[in-house]
Amino acid sequence: MARKKHSNMEEEAQIDMTPMLDIVFIMLIFFIVTTSFVKPSGLDYNKPKASQATSKPSANIFIGISKTGVIMMENRQVDIERVTANVERMLAEAPEAAVLIQADKDTTHGLVVKVLDNVKAAGIDKISVSAGNE
Repeated sequence: MARKKHSNMEEEAQIDMTPMLDIVFIMLIFFIVTTSFVKPSGLDYNKPKASQATSKPSANIFIGISKTGVIMMENRQVDIERVTANVERMLAEAPEAAVLIQADKDTTHGLVVKVLDNVKAAGIDKISVSAGNE
């Protein structure tokens, strides 16, 4: 009667984790690359409170307006006449871009409306105005 050799059961039960780790690292790199970041403008804001404010996903183009009327885009001061040109340039880089306007509560209403008009003139329809919800 011949005896069959049994292979070591421990060696057969091992699972190679390398392919799974490769996939996890590839997914991590994909999510890091596709994430968009909103650059803070460098101005301090005292946002107005809104009881019906809702949270929206972050926008690609950030425009800040201080209470003194300073308009900030990409961490630099921009004149009101240059808002349209800057938004058009950013829109060429990211065609699906949305705009987030964050204005101080003491900013004049007319300046915010002028910025909104200039953004609309650049061809963007997705515009959000930031408000506090406290």
